[in-house]
Amino acid sequence: MAAAALVKQLGPLLDINLIESDEIGTVGVGESTIPTARTFNALLGIDEPAFMRATQATFKLGISFENWGEIGDRYIHAFGQVGKSNWMGGFHHFWLQAKAAGFGGELGDYCFELKAALADKFSVGEGAELNYAYHLDATLYGRFLRQMSEGLGVKRIEGKIANVQQNAETGFIQALVMENGDRVEGDLFIDCTGFRGLLIEQTLKAGYEDWGHWLPTNSALAVQTKSTGPAVPYTRAIAHEAGWRWKIPLQHRVGNGLVYCSDYMSDDKAHETLLGALEGDRLIEPRLIRYVTGRRRKTWHKNCVALGLASGFVEPLESTSIHLIMIGVTRLMQLFPFNGVSEAVVDRYNQQAVDELEKIRDFIILHYKLTERTDSPFWDHCRTMAIPDSLAHRIELFRQSAQAFQAPGELFQVDSWLQVMLGQRLQPTAYHQMGRLMPPKQLRGALANLSGDIARAVGGLPGHQAFLDRYCGIPAS
Repeated sequence: MAAAALVKQLGPLLDINLIESDEIGTVGVGESTIPTARTFNALLGIDEPAFMRATQATFKLGISFENWGEIGDRYIHAFGQVGKSNWMGGFHHFWLQAKAAGFGGELGDYCFELKAALADKFSVGEGAELNYAYHLDATLYGRFLRQMSEGLGVKRIEGKIANVQQNAETGFIQALVMENGDRVEGDLFIDCTGFRGLLIEQTLKAGYEDWGHWLPTNSALAVQTKSTGPAVPYTRAIAHEAGWRWKIPLQHRVGNGLVYCSDYMSDDKAHETLLGALEGDRLIEPRLIRYVTGRRRKTWHKNCVALGLASGFVEPLESTSIHLIMIGVTRLMQLFPFNGVSEAVVDRYNQQAVDELEKIRDFIILHYKLTERTDSPFWDHCRTMAIPDSLAHRIELFRQSAQAFQAPGELFQVDSWLQVMLGQRLQPTAYHQMGRLMPPKQLRGALANLSGDIARAVGGLPGHQAFLDRYCGIPAS
């Protein structure tokens, strides 16, 4: 991803070497994205149908959260706008006024993407302005971008790094020594070595801030299965007694996994729980991944920038891992050190990275903290744990006044905070009274028109699987 973006946007100015080994597969479980993936692909000039065929991708309108508030609960965090807001406040204040008056239906009735997801409908173009992302095969995406970047002039070096050479005075990285003895010199190094952090941590000792006390899961099992039916246009995140499991539908298979905390569930029990929930034949054996949620204290240190898992990890609950790679590359292109590494530039890059990651961290913690489950020690811990002051303020603000906000530079918008907080049973005790400025009959009519328009639009969409087959399906051989 880094090589493809840099060569596409800054190619004539850079000499890029991509060091990879086919013996080391794609690390992590990133198969689900958020809508910023479309922006990144557009930046690279990627044709969407071709990309989707190459990566066996499907469309994603949001995430279905099941058993999070209480066992049996389900809500969808959809990517779309909820209702129509105005300058004074969010749409949900009108809706809360309507609910108090005995009408208004479900909040999801006013979100196009949510209703389309529930109906397994999808389309692009043809007046269907859905906000969407992708489910994709991360390994195939890597190969797709590798081929693209090599075609644009990136030199790929196959092999493993045996040693890292540093400048004795500055500590800057000078060269990577390969197992075959070759030296790869450079001015700037991008660490994509996953949790190892070969350059940023093992060599440069950037440090790591552990967030395990807020995000206690530390293990995941990942497995692929055959598809058992049409692909749905959403990810499933299904809570269990010590974490949650995912189900991600691709064109050719389904990605499955179990996220858990090893303090509350053994590896054997996790393995048993995952296999017991699978709906299709296994294509591979489950792969165990250990992690520590948190971040590097310095994402850019000396002449090394860490991307992906090398920079930190906030678990895959809201599908932010691939986004963080994309925004990290984009930020690097904006601050690229053409005239040498500047401390001011490094500080700016690191501060932006910290600000965004901490806001994402708070949004993920929200899902765990707002549970009302009392069926296991894990959920008892999550429900009662201390949380960052920044998140505690957001929760109390919504509880007391139904006010939600998107901070400057924050990834998740008001509609996202709203859907998760209401979806997990956080009921506000008060709300803005602007809805009272509208006579009840007028408010009822406005809401009925809005929900009716959405229902009609969804009714006119083709099924997700049918649209996939037509738009980007693999032709029969």
